[in-house]
Amino acid sequence: MTALRTILNAPVFFWAILALPSIGMIAGAFSGNSLEPLLHPTGEFAARFMIIAMILTPLRMLFPSARWIAWLMKRRRYLGVAAFGYAALHTLYYLIDLGSLSAVMADVTKFGIWTGWIAFLIFVPLAATSNAMSVRTMGSSWKTLQRFVYVAAVATLLHWMFIHNDFGPALVHFVPLAALETYRIWTNLMRGRTAPAT
Repeated sequence: MTALRTILNAPVFFWAILALPSIGMIAGAFSGNSLEPLLHPTGEFAARFMIIAMILTPLRMLFPSARWIAWLMKRRRYLGVAAFGYAALHTLYYLIDLGSLSAVMADVTKFGIWTGWIAFLIFVPLAATSNAMSVRTMGSSWKTLQRFVYVAAVATLLHWMFIHNDFGPALVHFVPLAALETYRIWTNLMRGRTAPAT
């Protein structure tokens, strides 16, 4: 039992779980076929891992005794880096599929495209600072930087909705996040109002 717990708690095990969906996506890129069918799944998993990382705090507020939430909270930065990894794969496949800089520049004026670029550009510094050294070095400014994930989330939602002209699938993913974040903000406001004056 101790050996099993050690394996389950090992960072390598969690990274393997996070990387599992990418196996088929990477293998598909070497099949010689078009990369276009791989754009949606890579982007979708980027959004999913971002959402999972973001909902953990309000879930912990709702279920403070849940061990699985505490287990995931300790690995939240891994989820954020995984979201960036899939977003990077999504972006790489998009660039290769277009095939030229002129095609990229012609595409970037579309609302569904530049919102995706905004999300990705925000992901870059968030992922780059998702390590213990950055947390220690940056101090309180680390949390300020990480709050830009909310901007990235809105940009990702808009990118998803407008690139497919289909709001349903995106809303299925993002409505639970919006509801849980609303609960978190409301709970914190109520706590602030009822806190004793000092």
